[in-house]
Amino acid sequence: MHLFCRLAVLIAASQALWADTSAVIPFARAAEADATNLSLDWIGESIAETIRDAIELRGGVSLARTEVDEAMARLTIRPRTMLTQASALKLGEALDAEQVVYGTFAFAPDKATNSQKQGSLQITARVLDRRKFTESAVFSESGNLEDLPTLEAHLAWRTLALLAPSLAPAEADFRSLRPSVRLDAQENYTRGLMTHDPGQQERFFLTAVRLDPKFGHPAYALGRINYERKDYRQAAQWLQKIVSGDVHAHEAGFLLGLALYQSGDFAGAQAAFQTIVTSVPLSEVLNNLGAAQSRRKMLPQAIESFTKARDGDPNDPAYHFNLGYALWRKGDYSAAADSFRAALDRQPDEEITILLLGMSLRKQAPRPGDAQLEALERLKTNFEERAYLQLKALVGPSQKSPPK
Repeated sequence: MHLFCRLAVLIAASQALWADTSAVIPFARAAEADATNLSLDWIGESIAETIRDAIELRGGVSLARTEVDEAMARLTIRPRTMLTQASALKLGEALDAEQVVYGTFAFAPDKATNSQKQGSLQITARVLDRRKFTESAVFSESGNLEDLPTLEAHLAWRTLALLAPSLAPAEADFRSLRPSVRLDAQENYTRGLMTHDPGQQERFFLTAVRLDPKFGHPAYALGRINYERKDYRQAAQWLQKIVSGDVHAHEAGFLLGLALYQSGDFAGAQAAFQTIVTSVPLSEVLNNLGAAQSRRKMLPQAIESFTKARDGDPNDPAYHFNLGYALWRKGDYSAAADSFRAALDRQPDEEITILLLGMSLRKQAPRPGDAQLEALERLKTNFEERAYLQLKALVGPSQKSPPK
């Protein structure tokens, strides 16, 4: 995949971002904490998730928790264990991350109740910079467990100030790094991330969204679950709850477009992809926008979208096929034949493309009622926003916007 070539043309109006990739490791229980009390582990995962959200919301790139977990497994590092500097360095190398954020938390139950739901919390963190071969001093937050969202947000702000000082918000705005969420909703969402049982995971997410209907993270997770089980209408209902500005907004919008398309709502799919393409003009988004326009018989608009998708990644046969298919349906047979030839150059011997090339050369129009030649648009289900952001950061800001 020639990712650099297909993305470089999209970067001209980019804003300044930092190019380093960050790995945020789940925070471990401190040595003095009760090592047998697994009910506390969600706190360390929640801290890491909040820091990841803050990095991505400010334009950085943070590795997903699944990638971190897989790297820890490869290195035989026990999940949520206290890391030494050497272990953090190994993880950073395994993940190819320039920055590694890790730390610990300690919880002391309220003496009057001895409850695991009430008590004091101490969180400590470090940032290891592999590029500069330096490590920050320990920084910490402390308070009551019920104040965990506030403690996490302030810790995330301090982390941002170390990772990319120019992109960290003013300290007075640190609460905006994540909208206020009920603590019990946050706990259930985090436990859903941690479990490997699909049924239990879904129950945790449903509980989280019931406790706090404005919490977008579990709604996004439920949208993905329903999409993967091909319940596209239910997936769309969950994904439509994700608001602009949410850390998952672009991914949710792309998946929403796919879900609406698969359920036959092509106008809704078109609107979803149009929203995403203004922020992330990737070929896969443009291609799917063209597919929705094509299904609505908006062929001139579809041809324009497919052309942009092909120009962004001329090595993908699907983009050439879709463009040729729209041109053929429009009656532009010569241009359609050129696109079908280009598709066959990249994916030889595909029967349907050979058939359509022959019909284009014979200037043979679509046959009414021929189901074999209807609805042949090819969707893309990948969404490479992270690669887009990384390249955007590497290319750097432009002095001028591209010509219209």
